[in-house]
Amino acid sequence: MKPAAFEYMVPADIEDALGMLASGGPEARLLAGGQSLVPMMNFRLARPRLLIDLNGVTGLDGITAADGHCRIGAMARQRAIENSDLVRHRAPLLHEATTHVAHLPIRSRGTIGGSLANADPAAEYPAAAIALDCTMVARSMRGERRIAAADFFLDVFSTALDADEILTEILVPDMPPASGSAFAEIARRRGDFALAGVAARITLDGASVADVRLAACGVGSAARRLAEAEAAIRGSGTGADGVEAAAAAAAGEVEPETDIHASAEYRRHLTAAMTRRALAAAIARAEAGR
Repeated sequence: MKPAAFEYMVPADIEDALGMLASGGPEARLLAGGQSLVPMMNFRLARPRLLIDLNGVTGLDGITAADGHCRIGAMARQRAIENSDLVRHRAPLLHEATTHVAHLPIRSRGTIGGSLANADPAAEYPAAAIALDCTMVARSMRGERRIAAADFFLDVFSTALDADEILTEILVPDMPPASGSAFAEIARRRGDFALAGVAARITLDGASVADVRLAACGVGSAARRLAEAEAAIRGSGTGADGVEAAAAAAAGEVEPETDIHASAEYRRHLTAAMTRRALAAAIARAEAGR
């Protein structure tokens, strides 16, 4: 199939894009990498009246470090993030999550901002952003707004972005010393969306857990933080019993649905397994870095 008729506009800069989006109303859509939107348009699952192409807007694809953050422009290609030494060393969880995203041709075109704003519940970036406590920078004609990753993902393909806002930048905090992170997922085939995935970040203070953040994808209507699993690892410690307690808690707090790929019960089982795997790896990396 081919998409329904639409108007196509190419802004010269971000201010131009914001003006187009404001005037276009709720039927306007932004084109970033197009790896999700274009197929949806071809199947007529999405029928925007106006398509605003951000690919010619300069200054939205940078990857820099400043003020204790890795600052990533929303138009940064996933392949650029995968190949970035800065991301690899300062935000290793984001780098590891990127290696699980789809296939090379898709990562070469897809953008981090497009994936986050699309908010597919099985995508890797939302869970990684929650675990990393990222901040989303959104702009509109009204000004700039910052949204915590934990508050950004609302439901299936739904975020806290207003209709006239553009996600322009993602701020990834540097991890403190004695920290480790890991991303684990399982899919039917390499590059498929996750049946279940878990992002883990942990900071140690001697034998104690100073901080821990866990988030899951593929097991609910949106990526979600695993607060009960975090409490379990804090209370039980980083040994095998603590990891097992966290895994059991994670399986109990997710709300997956049964579909053609897996039953809800199986996704809960996978959530426990991925929590176990991600936490064990993150703890080992934190201990090695002390």
